[in-house]
Amino acid sequence: QVQLVASGGGLVQDGGSLRLSCAASGRTFSDFAMGWFRQAPGTERKFLAAITRSGGNTHYADFVKGRFTISRDNAKNTVYLQMNSLEPEDTAVYYCAARITTSSTYYYIGTGDYPYWGQGTQVTVSS
Repeated sequence: QVQLVASGGGLVQDGGSLRLSCAASGRTFSDFAMGWFRQAPGTERKFLAAITRSGGNTHYADFVKGRFTISRDNAKNTVYLQMNSLEPEDTAVYYCAARITTSSTYYYIGTGDYPYWGQGTQVTVSS
């Protein structure tokens, strides 16, 4: 059974940084392409960043490029989202997601692409 546990959220001031972590279990971690999404109250879940199985390729939503960085450590079964220059508009629940894939070059950006989801971690940016 695949489980994803997200952590690292919290309260941060405008301009601050946070690093989110998502630990996976139940399957060889390098079988997964991974993604991060977020959802603010009353809005749809939005794609933020994705990374391929090996970590060799990444993709970002335009509105986080240059501020957020996705990475993974396959030895630790963990994917990370480093978030810098945070703004109040970044306040949301952040979710990690996983998809088993045989491709070493594909990443995935749709919520429907991912069958496995973490429980979410709240990020609040104060002005």
